[in-house]
Amino acid sequence: MLHRLGVAAVLTALALAGPAPVTADTDTPAPDAPGRPRTAPVVDVAHRGGSGYAPENTLAAIDAAHARNASVVELDVQRTEDGELVIMHDTTLARTTDVEQVFPGRAPYDVADFTLAEIRRLDAGSWFDTAYAGEPVPTLQEALDRLDRREVGLLLEVKSPVLYPGIEADISQTMARNPDWTASGARGERPRFAVQSFDWESVERSHRLMPDVPHGLLGVVPEDRIADYAEWADQINPNHTRIDADYVRAVHDAGLEVYTYTVNEPDDMRAAIAKGVDGLISDFPDVARRVIAEETGAAAGQARPWTAAAVLDLARY
Repeated sequence: MLHRLGVAAVLTALALAGPAPVTADTDTPAPDAPGRPRTAPVVDVAHRGGSGYAPENTLAAIDAAHARNASVVELDVQRTEDGELVIMHDTTLARTTDVEQVFPGRAPYDVADFTLAEIRRLDAGSWFDTAYAGEPVPTLQEALDRLDRREVGLLLEVKSPVLYPGIEADISQTMARNPDWTASGARGERPRFAVQSFDWESVERSHRLMPDVPHGLLGVVPEDRIADYAEWADQINPNHTRIDADYVRAVHDAGLEVYTYTVNEPDDMRAAIAKGVDGLISDFPDVARRVIAEETGAAAGQARPWTAAAVLDLARY
């Protein structure tokens, strides 16, 4: 299986286009993580874009992540009534847009009940801060274009695919129109694009359509089932509160990686790194980069010191 090429391949590839993830400092050897030697950097992943600094799942959030030197951005994808792929976390538009004001009486305001043209009329920024008034809900293609321009990798979560039969094929077709995102590098590096979902059947369907793209299972796979999923999956991506070093070791022993979410507190980041995880998914990618540098003896590159920000009441996974 492709994921057995080694942990370093996926880590390198996800950040292939942009600011390198934290890389080893040759003067300071990185410590061994529990269960195996640390052979590759821990990757910082900006959750829903730089969602601690800008409205989640928007182009502004992508820009905020890039401004803080994020290596990879995580975004959520859903489908409109007329079949367009849009970037949105909740299955309803109510929390992060002004849909109730623009389209009163159309509750429950599900993404699937609105056309792209209707969603284009919504303000997806003001809920976060008036400075972002008028920020639109982007399409997947617009997000890819912005990420490509910013040279940042993408971890794409398929949200509630049971609501969108065939969405895996829609995503595959979009990526086929953007071949640079799914192409392997000259040295055999994996693509700078990966897919994940809590719906593991959807992940397997996506894997069959895009077998060369890394695929992750959100949640905790029972240890006695890890080997079964390792036949086709590349990552197991659980909440950071639900894993220990033994679990991470079991995932690694099966040839898979662990990207853990949503890790916002520096102490929690340190604990996750000590458990041996491969990536930190955080609303604050600059904090993650700083902690990775501190804990692994790696060079943080252009990572900037953490700037305190209000903890937002973001809907969690």
